[in-house]
Amino acid sequence: MYKYLSKGIPYLFLIPAFVFLAVFFFIPFFQTIQISFQDFSDIYNPNFVSFENYKALFAQKSFVSSILNTFWFMILCVPFLVIFPLFLAILINQKIRGVTLYKLLIYIPVVISIVVVAIAFKWLYAESGLLNYFLSLFNLPALGWLTDPRIAMISVALVTVFKGVGYYMMIYLSSLIGVPKDLYEQAQIDGAGEFQKHMTVTVPHLMPTIALVATISSISALKVFVEIYVMTRGGPMESTKTIVYYIYEHAFEKLDLGLASAGAVVLLVLTLAFSLVNLYCFERKKYDL
Repeated sequence: MYKYLSKGIPYLFLIPAFVFLAVFFFIPFFQTIQISFQDFSDIYNPNFVSFENYKALFAQKSFVSSILNTFWFMILCVPFLVIFPLFLAILINQKIRGVTLYKLLIYIPVVISIVVVAIAFKWLYAESGLLNYFLSLFNLPALGWLTDPRIAMISVALVTVFKGVGYYMMIYLSSLIGVPKDLYEQAQIDGAGEFQKHMTVTVPHLMPTIALVATISSISALKVFVEIYVMTRGGPMESTKTIVYYIYEHAFEKLDLGLASAGAVVLLVLTLAFSLVNLYCFERKKYDL
């Protein structure tokens, strides 16, 4: 009897985690799917409408443009967040003076609240802000960093990149420790330069980490919200309205819970799709995809 009880004790420690996941993830997840098939015109008496919310969703130009805007945001952020932190990690991994200070300076934006960072950049981007002041010093015209539809998304993407570079750099640094040093020595003996050494030794060994960073940054880009909410509210002319902001707008401003839930399900499908694509591209041999 005691033998069977002792085997069951480890599972007791999983109960709090299971309860937490059930309350804050699984139950809301299935409720969202259920609500996406209902019409909340009468919020106290919702009606089942099958796939009508999904049809209405893709019939709206606003939602289609929010998907395109989200993809554009990903294109602006993800390649930079995958490549530039790796470059920084390789530099900081060298034996240089003040390396701890460099790590600290690059990592500071990570620990600062994204709301604070977004507000700070909003001041910088203001019409009479610091960036336009520097432009005026060179007799250049002021830019509408957050008011010009052509560059507003680029301005928001810079905030996300600034906030995330230090985080992904630390992930790469932790993986660089495991790269065998003798491989660099062998490559040097074979006549490889610095660039060739990193392309033939560092990058292949860090490929699982690169896949992780690509996946995390892609998912984060798909779910971008705070920067948009604080800096542009989806404007100007909906040029920065992303899928998550569209969901927020319809759920909490227009109180159309059915349409918002349908948008959330579409976002889930897109997130899963990008995760599978990243796994297939980077780690298909590992998982036999």
